[in-house]
Amino acid sequence: MSAERDPVAVYKEAMRELIDRRPSGTRRKLADAFGTHPSFISQITNPALRVPMPAQHIPALFRICHFSLEEQRRFLGLYAKAHPGQPERVAPPELGPSAAVTIPLGSVAAERRDEVASLIRDFAARVIALAQRAEPAHPSPKNAKETRDEKADQRHG
Repeated sequence: MSAERDPVAVYKEAMRELIDRRPSGTRRKLADAFGTHPSFISQITNPALRVPMPAQHIPALFRICHFSLEEQRRFLGLYAKAHPGQPERVAPPELGPSAAVTIPLGSVAAERRDEVASLIRDFAARVIALAQRAEPAHPSPKNAKETRDEKADQRHG
């Protein structure tokens, strides 16, 4: 009778193998997108450590590492076994919300365009990650106006 492997170790091993097939600098890009130190990437890809991959970072992982749909599905399947209930927080790869933004790079020297495009994508990923974590600190402009109008009505009414 053989003991089943730890499901966390299984998905971490798969993630490490996928990341290791990417170009050098990928771990740094992941750390930047996650807003963490590169050592965190080492921790979440080391099957010997119990540090889990936070579910909110999965979309950035897929985007930065350019996982194919098959790789995304496989990873989500392994992740679901290790963390039941967590993948529901991550939209399925083919159904995830998206928006396309076109930024003309015509004035950027041809040899720098890939680097500039990569920096823009990384910045956008960080802004999106920040927005997903943030709680609105102030009322929306519409609600703020309504609140001001209500206060004025109370003073004059």
